[in-house]
Amino acid sequence: MKKIVVLGGGTGISYLLRGLKDFPVDITAVISVSDNGKSTGKLRNEFYIPAVGDIRKVIYNMSPLPEEFKNVMEYRFNTYSDLNGHPMGNLLLTAMLTSSGSLLKSIDCMRYLLDVKHKILPLSEDFLTLMGETVDGEIVEGEDDLPKSGKKYKRIFYKECPHVLPEVLSAISEADLVILSMGSLYTSIIPHLICSDIQNSLRDSKAKVMYLCNAMTQPGETSGFTVSDHLKVIESYLGADVLDTVVVSDSEISKEMLDKYSNQEQKDPVIIDDSEIEKMGIEIIKENLLTIDDGTLKHNSLKLSSIIFSYLMR
Repeated sequence: MKKIVVLGGGTGISYLLRGLKDFPVDITAVISVSDNGKSTGKLRNEFYIPAVGDIRKVIYNMSPLPEEFKNVMEYRFNTYSDLNGHPMGNLLLTAMLTSSGSLLKSIDCMRYLLDVKHKILPLSEDFLTLMGETVDGEIVEGEDDLPKSGKKYKRIFYKECPHVLPEVLSAISEADLVILSMGSLYTSIIPHLICSDIQNSLRDSKAKVMYLCNAMTQPGETSGFTVSDHLKVIESYLGADVLDTVVVSDSEISKEMLDKYSNQEQKDPVIIDDSEIEKMGIEIIKENLLTIDDGTLKHNSLKLSSIIFSYLMR
């Protein structure tokens, strides 16, 4: 069976894995652990642990169990006590982690409870703080604050020295395909690529490397970015000749949806600049991939997964 490693964080990787889990492939999902916002941030600071929120989302989306059971993990307490805003899954992962001393063991227990067959790994078991240096030299601390500066970044780094799990590096070395998932470029994808161990593993691996580009820009991170701009940022950490393929959506977006994103969220479509991408020697796969889910644009997980599987089976 072909092996896929997916690197990411946030909701992007969860949407991808929701569809990909049903294909006949062996998946290892590697999740960044530096998120310091909302419930995850409170638990990180109180217990001095890696971020668990994105891991919870991935476990939820990869579980084949009925929604009624899984939804308990997503239940957020609405109360006046310190429990307010915490999802049940975050609290369970934190309890398992503080009792076992291992995030990896905690994830495996949750996988067992929710019948998840594929492997889920944290990038690291360290308490990591994401940092950014803007083009004008300002240092911003904390993943949650990076998009809020409203400035472009010339460098992303960790405050601490990251120790990548050996299991992550082994998975990359054995993979047939490594996917950089859609999601926040600077706070979901780059947190993996700033680790020298990950850089070296990707350069040494025989696996193809595929990037799933966002359909919309993100204010405070990628405003005005084209597809090739995303690729150039990735190559600034990995070097040239590591990325093989980029998947982009060429879906036609209605004026109503464009206005909504532009006016309410300051987001615009990522322009597909074919000629610049071709100059970089990266294959481009264009498909109609967007769908509307709860009034927001999302990649069609099943269709995207079909493209990935077809690419893998070439």
